[in-house]
Amino acid sequence: MSWNPALDPTIPIGDQVDTIEAVIIPRARDLGGFEVRRALPSAQRQMVGPFIFFDQMGPAEFLTGQGIDVRPHPHIGLSTVTYLLKGQMHHRDSLGTDAWITPGEVNLMVAGNGITHSERTDGAVRQAPHTMFGLQTWLALPKANEDDPAAFHNAHASALPELEGEGKHVRLILGSGWGETAPVPLHSETIYADATLAPGASLPLPDNHEDRGIYVLKGEVTVGGQTFPAGQMLVFRPGDRVSVKAGGEGARLMVLGGATMDGPRHIWWNFVASSKDRIDAAKEAWRAGDWAHGRFHLPPNDNAEFIPAPER
Repeated sequence: MSWNPALDPTIPIGDQVDTIEAVIIPRARDLGGFEVRRALPSAQRQMVGPFIFFDQMGPAEFLTGQGIDVRPHPHIGLSTVTYLLKGQMHHRDSLGTDAWITPGEVNLMVAGNGITHSERTDGAVRQAPHTMFGLQTWLALPKANEDDPAAFHNAHASALPELEGEGKHVRLILGSGWGETAPVPLHSETIYADATLAPGASLPLPDNHEDRGIYVLKGEVTVGGQTFPAGQMLVFRPGDRVSVKAGGEGARLMVLGGATMDGPRHIWWNFVASSKDRIDAAKEAWRAGDWAHGRFHLPPNDNAEFIPAPER
C-alpha cells in the first residue's frame, strides 16, 4: 500500500471540503545575483507523488563573463529532472554524458546507487549576455530501485506530446495525462506537464493520479473560488475533480504528481534514501574521494574540482 500522509478514509472529500489541501509558498535564496525559489520539500509536504524537490531557477540575466558554475557533486536514490524555459545549460556526468540542455526538452538523470554531475554555462554562451529561467526537480526512487545503476535520458521538445485547444497548450514532460504518455522511462507513476492558458481558459487535471499539484509560473489562477498568483504551489486532495482557470492575463503553470511513495524519505545534502544507513554510506564514499575505484567518479570532461560534502 502506498504511503500518503494526507490520505485518510475517515475525512470526507468532494464537495464537503475544500479542493486545495495545501498552499506552499516557496523559500527564496539568492545565489549571488541568481535567485532560486524552493517549493519542495516544505513544512506542508515532503513530496507530491514522487516529486521530493522542486526549484524554480531565475529568471536571471547574466552579463558577459557571468553564468552558472555548479561544480561536480553526487546524488543517490533519486532522478533529477531539468526543464528550461529560457537559456541553456551544460550538463556533464560520471557516465560520460556531455550535453547542452535547451528549452522545452526534458533531461532525466537517474542517480540510483550513485552518480556525479556538474552544471555550467560556459563556452560561447558565457561570452555574451544571456538569460536563465527553468525548473529543477527530483523524483524519489522506489525502494526497489534505490540501488539501480545510474542512467541518463533525453527527450527533445519535438518528441514530447502536446495538446492544444480551447485556449490551452499543454506539453507533457514526464509520465501520463490526458490520454498521452511521454517517451522518457520512469520508475513510478508520474505526471509532469507545462501548461499555458489563455485568459479565462480552464484546465481539468487528470484524475487518475493519487497525488496532484500545480506550480504557478506566470499570471494567476482560480481554483474553488480562490485566486492564486505566480510563485505558489497548490496541492490537491486525492480523489477530487479539479479544474484550474486562468485569470484575465492568462497563466502558465506546471502540473506535477503521481503515485505516492512507498514510505517517507531521508534527505541529506544531495542524497535521498529510505534509510539513514544508506545516507551515511554515501557520505563516507564521497568523503573518501576514491574517484578511480570508489563508489563515485567525477565527470571525465569536468574532473578538476568538486564540491566537498558538508561537515554536518
